Amino acid sequence: MQRNGRSQKHQEHGEDGRTTDDRPPALRRWGHFTAARPRLMIWAGILLTVAGLVLAAGAMDRLVLSRFESPGSESVKTRAVLEKEFGEGTPSVLLMVTARQGTVDDAPVAAAARELEEELALRDGVADVASYWSRDGSPTLRGLDGKQALIIARMAGTVTEARTELATISPEFTRDEELFTVRVGGGDEIFRQVAEQSRQDFLRAEMIVFPLVLLLLFAIYRRFAAAALTLGMGLFSVITTLALMHLVTYVTEVSTFAANLALVMGIGLGVDYSLFVINRFREELRSGRPVPEAVAYTVGSAGRTVTFSGLTVLVSLSCLLLFPFPFLRSFAYAGVGTVLTAVFAALVILPAALARLGHRVARKGPAGNSRTPEGWWHRTALRMMRHPLRYGVPALAVLLALAAPVLGLTFGTPDERVLPEGVSSRVVQQEIRDNFAAEEMDAVQVLRRGQPGTAANSAEIEATALALSRVPEVHQVDALTGSYADGARIAEPGAAAERFGHEKDTWYSAVATHEGLNHDVDRLLSDIRETAAGEGPGQVRIGGYPAELSDFRAQLVDRLPLVLGLVLVVTFLVLFLMTGSLLLPAKATLLNALSLGVMFGALVWIFQEGHLSGLLGFTPTGTIEPSIPILMFCVAFGLSMDYEVLMLSRIKEEYDRTGDTLGAVATGLERSGPLITSAAVIMAASFATYASSGVVFLKMLGLGMVAVILVDATLIRAVLVPVLMRLAGRANWWAPKPLRAVHRRWGLSESEPAATETAEAAGAAVR
Repeated sequence: MQRNGRSQKHQEHGEDGRTTDDRPPALRRWGHFTAARPRLMIWAGILLTVAGLVLAAGAMDRLVLSRFESPGSESVKTRAVLEKEFGEGTPSVLLMVTARQGTVDDAPVAAAARELEEELALRDGVADVASYWSRDGSPTLRGLDGKQALIIARMAGTVTEARTELATISPEFTRDEELFTVRVGGGDEIFRQVAEQSRQDFLRAEMIVFPLVLLLLFAIYRRFAAAALTLGMGLFSVITTLALMHLVTYVTEVSTFAANLALVMGIGLGVDYSLFVINRFREELRSGRPVPEAVAYTVGSAGRTVTFSGLTVLVSLSCLLLFPFPFLRSFAYAGVGTVLTAVFAALVILPAALARLGHRVARKGPAGNSRTPEGWWHRTALRMMRHPLRYGVPALAVLLALAAPVLGLTFGTPDERVLPEGVSSRVVQQEIRDNFAAEEMDAVQVLRRGQPGTAANSAEIEATALALSRVPEVHQVDALTGSYADGARIAEPGAAAERFGHEKDTWYSAVATHEGLNHDVDRLLSDIRETAAGEGPGQVRIGGYPAELSDFRAQLVDRLPLVLGLVLVVTFLVLFLMTGSLLLPAKATLLNALSLGVMFGALVWIFQEGHLSGLLGFTPTGTIEPSIPILMFCVAFGLSMDYEVLMLSRIKEEYDRTGDTLGAVATGLERSGPLITSAAVIMAASFATYASSGVVFLKMLGLGMVAVILVDATLIRAVLVPVLMRLAGRANWWAPKPLRAVHRRWGLSESEPAATETAEAAGAAVR
């Protein structure tokens, strides 16, 4: 083989005097192996698919649901103490009783409601129950007009067990009786319906994605065999990823929502890698190579790119494991499984299938030299590089304008508005907002360790309760000594007050106003903590649903710098090992930051500020729940780096061959640009299927990923990449001498010796 006019010998000497074995690169040897044994590889793929189908069939039943809570946090520990010592906990389900005539205080309505409360308490999976009638007529459990009142309950067992039981309880207790109507609501019911909606969206997306992707692939290839083969690799990735997730469920929890990510990323990455491999195989056939040689050279070149690409995506998604939340970790399991199975399909099954199909996947037309591209991408790249500032500055301005809304990003907590209007649990919660002075379900639980809940301490307990009732945005405080509001006792202690008493500790229920929960919850919790701590002995702990959400968000934000830093550092290292350059990884990181800025800007503009809410069918809340953007960052960063690697690999290959930066950029973009655009369209179409989801979280994931993928494959790759590489010139390939030595020793390169020398000569020229 000739390269730059120099013949390759079996042994060559490097700068350090060592001999270099000039055998074919490892991936090319693997390509020869698969091309020689296609039936074996294909049958291995079929067997894995069948085994995967068996395991994947039971995967959805093994996936679980998660609450927004931080394991080991103060709020979770407080809940454990309340359940153990007091038999109390955070209620998560409610029945809203609405009197048909009169009020909920009428004797017939009250008697029937008590029977309903007792019936609910006897159901399996219900730990404890209370109501307006059994809580001595607590005002927070009665509607302002007197026509509505609440029965609240705490479910036993895990969140999955609780919501599974709710699937039976909810329809049975949704009633229209002679005296009143009954509707089911509460946090567990809301998110049970969210999970149910997401399962429906998963099945609907399956029915849309597969035929849509097949049509797009046929439009790209003009060969049904190539289109079906590419979709098959995506299906293999989805099936085997779900099978792997099933196995992981025997070790740890995996969220049901992770299946949605496995579907779109399995199809997306499977198609991405197959497009790149098949396109390279077509090039090798057009250059005149026989099929077995074409397969070997395809695996040796495109296979290396796929490996690097998979590694970058894997790094981004595996960083989600650093968060101590089963919900986010589940997406790491799905993402890592998707990468591994997609890379396996591209390097094992696909080459064997290409060896069998041969010219049936080739483009129509005569064979010839494939190294003289003069297409649209080639011309566009040269145009951008001839006038870098003319094109680069406007493109940068557009991206910054699209990203500008991110400056107003405000994190908040999720509520019933993640569901569409008209869903039963959302309707119930909206009626509570409109007709109740406060939300008893979201009471802040103030536990004082070391202060016995006995009559002997009634003065100290009352003093603390009075002080808590004066905290702004606290509507009512319930304690062992009675109920309080605005610094005064409003009710004497009844039978329900006994729940606050224990021989070692006592606790208080501080019911906040709607405004206090909807605005600055962290400040409210801080005020409650400081007030309680200043009013008596013992250790104060804060619990309840608002505290659990606050602890979850705080721990999420605390881990964020570590996750972001690790993603950037490891990805930078991978790209350095691939290119041997310091500037190219830095450029890639900068451009990815721009595309991610556009994504977050779109999230703020659409979902936080509410633009397009009518068209897309959701209700804006003025905030964004933080875990979804963090998930989207890891997914989007990985996919952006995926495209970066696909592009850089072709540019570097041309540069290693010619030593001409401008020509390498133009040729590399011509060879990778159409593929990246095609892959981006298919990936965006896959994610876009969730834009019509009934769950706001999935809408955000779908539309946000569409925004970042399309921007990344257009303005970033078509304009800013050639512009920045033109401005940097040969500095693109520069690295200090010690790092060049590191790259020669540890670099993950399939470059042949002459190519390596060319790149190093360019680095020397910069110095």
